[in-house]
Amino acid sequence: MVLQAIKYSRVKLEILDQLRLPHEKVYNEIKSLEDAWIAIKSMQVRGAPAIAIVAALSIAAIAARQLRDMEPKPPAASAKDAAQHITSGMHYLLSSRPTAVNLADAATKLSAVVKAIAEKLDSTSVEVFEAYIEAAERMLVDDVQDNERIGKYGAHWIMQNKAPGITDTKVSVITHCNTGSLATAGYGTALGVIRSLHSSNSLRHVYYTETRPYNQGSRLTGYELIHDEIPATLITDSMAAALMRTKSQSENIAAVIVGADRVAANGDTANKIGTYALAILAHHHGIKFLVAAPRTTVDMATKSGADIVIEERPEIEVLNIKGPTVQANASGDKEIVNGSTVEICIAARNSHAWNPAFDITPAELIDGIITEKGVVEKDDQGVFQWNKVFDASDIDDLSEVEEAKGLNLLPDGVTPAEPIAAAS
Repeated sequence: MVLQAIKYSRVKLEILDQLRLPHEKVYNEIKSLEDAWIAIKSMQVRGAPAIAIVAALSIAAIAARQLRDMEPKPPAASAKDAAQHITSGMHYLLSSRPTAVNLADAATKLSAVVKAIAEKLDSTSVEVFEAYIEAAERMLVDDVQDNERIGKYGAHWIMQNKAPGITDTKVSVITHCNTGSLATAGYGTALGVIRSLHSSNSLRHVYYTETRPYNQGSRLTGYELIHDEIPATLITDSMAAALMRTKSQSENIAAVIVGADRVAANGDTANKIGTYALAILAHHHGIKFLVAAPRTTVDMATKSGADIVIEERPEIEVLNIKGPTVQANASGDKEIVNGSTVEICIAARNSHAWNPAFDITPAELIDGIITEKGVVEKDDQGVFQWNKVFDASDIDDLSEVEEAKGLNLLPDGVTPAEPIAAAS
């Protein structure tokens, strides 16, 4: 059974609440843009691709409900009014998680779609809404297909580039945070590579980090790996160095595979905090370090990681932790008490904490960037060769799109109070 984190029909969007995982499987309906903004900001939904898809589909579902409720009355709004409503809605959602470049990419592309329709002579608001809905739904389908391609390219690259000392036909890998079906529309990026290795009988074992402070690894990646029956072992973030030193040969550890929230033009990569440390460790121990991300994550207008703004989250996420209580059963084994989620303090009273959500891994520590068009590698000068996955026109178009992303989150005259009204 395929793990489904996003449930969408033309008038309804539901997301699997990742704050309740792995102990409760609860779907929340997104009824308004405010619901979507809160779901993204609070990390009920997370992962750069999934954030973009949920943002796009939340507006699509609202627009579809508006079209349904219009019938049989003709709409009063003009095509340009409809386009402005959609654009303002996308820019409102942009403010929820600004580091994730896929959200800005989706906003720019979808705004261009509705603008093109609205500028046609005699176009109607219905045509604008329908064009937007179709484009947003296409993103959902394309994301899954792109992830499957990422998985195949990445698995092939790892098997072709494994260290000479690894003679076994099966390899082990390390991964960080969550980059699977829960972070995308389906299948996953880095976890998609792992799924591809597993399906081709090339995977020996997966080691996945806890990923403090939000524990996306232990909660979410563990949930997906167990769901798919992939052999895996959880480690704390601080165990990675010891793992590489003591088990890289015996376990045939061939690569560290991570996702990305933003990749700069030079290959510097913003990803979940702790990624940079893993890259340093992999480099020291001679283990390949790979970033898996769709081309929409590549930000050609951002020259390097120095230009990426890092989101800082509340310190309470470091100081406290949530989870269900456990109790001993008749056999003395510990069991989870359903519905017993509690929050406890794990730091000294009056402690303060620094909580950056991401860090920047410099390009020189990255061996390859896996996209849906192939694996991008560096030339002899250490420069990533994007022409393998982007032709010249793609790069020109991307630069224009990325420059637009660098503008103010809200266009002139638009405020967060102006998104499309929620349907009841």
